[in-house]
Amino acid sequence: MVEFPGGIKGMALNLEMDNVGVSIFGDDTGIKEGDTVKRTGEIVDVPVGKELLGRVVDGLGNPIDGKGPIKSDDRRRIELKAPGII
Repeated sequence: MVEFPGGIKGMALNLEMDNVGVSIFGDDTGIKEGDTVKRTGEIVDVPVGKELLGRVVDGLGNPIDGKGPIKSDDRRRIELKAPGII
């Protein structure tokens, strides 16, 4: 995960020799060419479990429904290898 000025976070998707493609988790209007972007050292994960039933969350698992914080002890990475079918 990376962080832009103003605390906006994103996930690096494409690592090229001269550029990096990033998916932005938040309002991108404050991001401009030449901004310094820092890696967070974290891998994107979200809360999981029954506590999420009936809740509305953003791409990082943060509640956006006005019902307060999600009290979940379990978290999972957003990119995992899918289990086999057979």
